[in-house]
Amino acid sequence: MDIDWNTIDTVLLDMDGTLLDRHFDDHFWLEHVPMRWAARNGTTLEHARTHLHALFRSQEKTLNWTDLDYWSDRLKLDIPLLKREVEHLIAVHPFVVEFLLFLKQHRKAVWLVTNAHSKTLDLKLKTTRIGAYFDGVVSAHQVGLPKEDDRFWGALQGFITYDPERSLLGEDSETNLGTAQRFGIRYLVYVSRFSSTIKPLASRRFASIEYFSRLIPAQGEMSVTISTE
Repeated sequence: MDIDWNTIDTVLLDMDGTLLDRHFDDHFWLEHVPMRWAARNGTTLEHARTHLHALFRSQEKTLNWTDLDYWSDRLKLDIPLLKREVEHLIAVHPFVVEFLLFLKQHRKAVWLVTNAHSKTLDLKLKTTRIGAYFDGVVSAHQVGLPKEDDRFWGALQGFITYDPERSLLGEDSETNLGTAQRFGIRYLVYVSRFSSTIKPLASRRFASIEYFSRLIPAQGEMSVTISTE
């Protein structure tokens, strides 16, 4: 895919896995929460992992999936408090800040568009301090639909004025890129290195990058070409 930055006015960026290392989220939901739940309920860690994994999957592609209040009530655990126990794992991916500075230098409208719950946003933006680089932040919980829903990107226009033909979306979810594609967003970029602990695998459907440095043109130029890695 050829990206000519002169044809892009708006950049929409996901947060977890895209800008931030998803190792924090994977560790939290797959290890830390099961450990705390097992201790509270007097079960083995293996049982807790199996039980909670099924619960989590039952809410996938819904707003409950990222709703900390929902999971606090469902699991009888203080999920925001547990997140703060491992907040030292929250980290920004390499080259993200450089990419955001490039976008601001070239006067692009930059929006953080995420499924994350407001309490997660508060913690992560406070920890990483990347919020200042954005024109604004929109959560799926404000929109009332998850990004996995085909209606999301149209509903997002009630919060952000953007032309799909002159917009770029960066995501670590092929599902969300798919809904954006059906809506007509022109430039779709898949972030394959969503976690520092995994081996990246390029998408077969979308142009892929490991780091956002791939989207920053050489000095004096305003276009780049990306494909599968």
